[in-house]
Order: sequence, then structure tokens, then C-alpha cells
Amino acid sequence: MECISIFDMLKIGIGPSSSHTLGPWRAAERWINHLKKENTFEGITSIKVDLFGSLSLTGKGHATDLAVILGLSGQDPEYIPVTEIPILVNNVKSTHKIKFGNSYFINFTPSTDIVFNKEFLPFHANGIKFSAFKNGAEISIDTYYSIGGGFVVREELINAKENIKIHKTFPFPIEKAKELENYCKETNLKISEIVLENERSLRTDKEIDFEIERIWNTMLECMYIGCHTEGTLPGGLNVRRRAFDMHLKLKDDILYNNPKEWLIAIRKTEVKFRQILKWVSCFALSVNEVNASLGRVVTAPTNGSAGVIPAVLMYYMVIENHDASFKDIKQFLLVAGEIGSIFKKGATISAAMGGCQAEIGVSSAMAAGALTELLGGTPEQVLMASEIAMEHHLGLTCDPIGGLVQIPCIERNAMGAIKAINAAELALESDYLNAKVPLDKVISSMWETAKDMNSKYKETSEGGLAIGVNLSDC
Repeated sequence: MECISIFDMLKIGIGPSSSHTLGPWRAAERWINHLKKENTFEGITSIKVDLFGSLSLTGKGHATDLAVILGLSGQDPEYIPVTEIPILVNNVKSTHKIKFGNSYFINFTPSTDIVFNKEFLPFHANGIKFSAFKNGAEISIDTYYSIGGGFVVREELINAKENIKIHKTFPFPIEKAKELENYCKETNLKISEIVLENERSLRTDKEIDFEIERIWNTMLECMYIGCHTEGTLPGGLNVRRRAFDMHLKLKDDILYNNPKEWLIAIRKTEVKFRQILKWVSCFALSVNEVNASLGRVVTAPTNGSAGVIPAVLMYYMVIENHDASFKDIKQFLLVAGEIGSIFKKGATISAAMGGCQAEIGVSSAMAAGALTELLGGTPEQVLMASEIAMEHHLGLTCDPIGGLVQIPCIERNAMGAIKAINAAELALESDYLNAKVPLDKVISSMWETAKDMNSKYKETSEGGLAIGVNLSDC
């Protein structure tokens, strides 16, 4: 069985896509580490990168080529200053040289050394092959797959322990939602408490709190940046940022100087139903506008769906509970991360494999369950809320216009956040004994739907809105 930490599901990285940007970036890092392990890193004089399937079809719009350059350059997506990204990439493009692994320069021309191949490799829709040469002779060839949410597997080790962590260290090993429910019944613990015990088998409490706080601070900063940045998104669709305009109207004359003061100040604003809808939408839009601009976000569970969870958590903190603290943030993210991991084990979190139901649908389910526990729901109601949220995303296609994570992706985060809140309220007002569809069944149905879905609706920009709306229309 797979051992998935909440920090595997909630990863800090650069936009716009976890599977098309963060995944290839991490794949390049892993390839370099493999070369070093095999003692073939030194002396390489040239490299070639082949992108396959969905990585090729929507790679330009998702900045896959830029991510590859940054990964091969030895940069870290969690810590690289965002402002340095265009400088580094443009330097490689203009000089036709790359500082390989941040160690030594070799010839590299992105326009010819990164090849976009439309054919699909057998294991997964997101394939990437790295080739290394020494004075013209090939000395290494390695294939990786970006399987969603920034997760990467190496082809030669698909069934090996390097890609699959055995969860024997977890006191509460969880493969299905029913197992999680049973643990809660047996121990009389909340879902967040079960998950925390599992995390403690991997890290100390201090390390857990540090990482959760770092994740939340990244989310909060991302919302803050998105709400205070005006203009048009890059990529050619000329999409105007909307979070800035919405925020300007909502905030009135509140005063603040930083993200934490901003959160406190929002609590003083008007909270009629329409304002609540607008605030939640504003938070979600802000994150994904930052994501679309190659900004830093948290995969939740992916970059394309990164706005749902922070928007719902922010809603709880500024609308539902003005006394909310780090304890609430920790509880929310523990539950959300575990629900996301159950979806990954039972289905997929990759839009290239399952359509947008695998991204927005999963993120909405994660947020719905987490909010339900914060609002006092039982473990059964938490799982019910997650099921309700996913049930109403089943079959959602991934059809980005121009291969960009903008239309319809950004708006879908706002809709996913609103659905999550509604799902939580429905679950809280329901008796779980009357539920007809358990969470495991909806996960299974989602996976069957994904397998039946036509490939043109799985992040290829070959169907739906992607061809129904021309770039000239935008």
C-alpha cells in the first residue's frame, strides 16, 4: 500500500500546473540525481528532452518547457524567487547554454532540444524522456511520468519501492474511506487526530507544525498577492485579473499592511450572503490568477485546483469563526490532505488521466470534508460532505483554451469552493445513516468515468471549450 503524507498532497511550487509544470521540474531534478548516483553526471556535453502526450499537447500553455529549463538548471520550485524565473529562462534561450544541475555549463537550445511529441506513452498521458550525450554519444536515457499533483514516477521503477512507499510505519494505514471511518469508531478520535498520529510516525510535532504553517502562509500570501495585483494574465488570451477588481469593491476602507493584518481586517467587512459569495470567489480567483502567472502556490491537490482549499479555509477564518487560530488551520489541512490521498489511491488527481473532476472535484471534496470537521461534524459527516462535493463534479472535463490554465480553470476554483461550503452544510444537516452513496463508491465511479472519458477531454485542448472557442474570439 501507498504511504501518502499530507505534505505529499499539499506541496509548495510554481504555477501554472502541478502535472505540467511542477512534475516535469521535479522529473528533471530526479534525473540529475540519478545521473549523479550512476556517476554519469560529470562530462555530459549535451542533453535532449522529449515531451509526450498531454505534456506535449498543452505543454506550451502550461509552461512545461520553462519548467524543464528550471529543473535542469538545478533550481528549487519551493524557494526560487519568482522574479528570477524569467531572467534565468531568457538567459538560457539567448545564450543557448544551461548551467546543468547548477554545476557546469553545457550547450542547450530550448527550441530544438525540447521536443514536443503528440503520441502518448503507454503508462500515463504525461510522459517525459531525458537523453544525455557525451561528445555526440548517448550515455543515458531515462523516462519519467508526471502523474498529477507534482508526483513523479520513473519508468524503470514503476513497480519498485523507490516510487512506492510502504506504509507499514503508519499506525493507521488507510487505503479507503471506510477504513478511516472504522479507525475513528474504534478509537473515538476525529479524522484530523487519526491523520496526525500517522504524520507523527514520519515527523516530530514541531516539524509538522512548521510545515503546516509554511503551507498556510504560502496560501495566505498567494491570496493577498492575487487580490492586490491588477492587469492582464500572460499567455495571449488577454484575460483580465478579476480578483483585484472584486477585492477593491469588497474591502471598503479597511486598513492593513500585510497578509495577516488583511485577514483580520476582512472580519470587519459586511457579511451578507452576496458578499460572502463574492469573498469566497475572490479568494479562489486570486490564487489561480497568481498560479496562471507562474507564481508560487500550494498544490491542493494540484496547481490548477489550488484556489479551492485556501478559499474555503479563509472563509472559515474571516466569516465563520473570527477566533480561528493555527489549531483550526492545522485541523483543516490534516483532514483535507488525507481525503486527497484517498482519492489518489482509489482514482487519480491528474486531469490528463481523469479530466477536471480529478482536480477541481477532488479539491472540492477535500475542502468540504475539512470544513465539516471544523464546523463540528462527525467523521461520518466529514466523509459524507466529501462524497457530496465529488458527486456533483463527476464527468467534469478538462478543456483549457489554448492549453492555458485560465479559461475555464480559474472560475472553476470559485465554483468548487462554493460547492464545498454547500456540501459541508448539507452533510451537517443530514443523518449519515440515510446516505445512499459512500465516499468509496463515488471514488470508484469517478475512476470508471475517467477511464470511459474520451481522451480529447483530458487536458489535451482537443475538445470542448478548447476547440469551441478560438483564440481569435478572445
